[in-house]
Amino acid sequence: MTNRSILVVDDSAISRKILRSCLPRDREFVVVEAGDGASGLERFREHGPDITFLDLTMPGMSGLDCLAEMMALRPTAIVLVVTADVQARSIARALESGAMEVLPKPPTREAIGGALARAEGRLGARGVA
Repeated sequence: MTNRSILVVDDSAISRKILRSCLPRDREFVVVEAGDGASGLERFREHGPDITFLDLTMPGMSGLDCLAEMMALRPTAIVLVVTADVQARSIARALESGAMEVLPKPPTREAIGGALARAEGRLGARGVA
């Protein structure tokens, strides 16, 4: 199986490190990081990741704005939102904007592993190996 490419967009370096530590250890991933929405969108354009993990609350371009731009560029993009904003309205807006799932912070190895498995299932269903 090809290594999956993952983009992690979060303004907190600690949150990015925690998320990376939650990735399954028995697999290798090509991980690209961005510290804000604008650079996340730039990395998304440059790298075309298989899966994107995106925070909602960031300075400058918000995660919701970034998500909308990502989905406009690639409507089939797989974006998993990882956020401390667990208000029902925020979760609904993220899902309506195209997020596959919304996961609460701090992420756990089990939650990230499960979300990755579901995301890879969706990739497989589209014929992307």
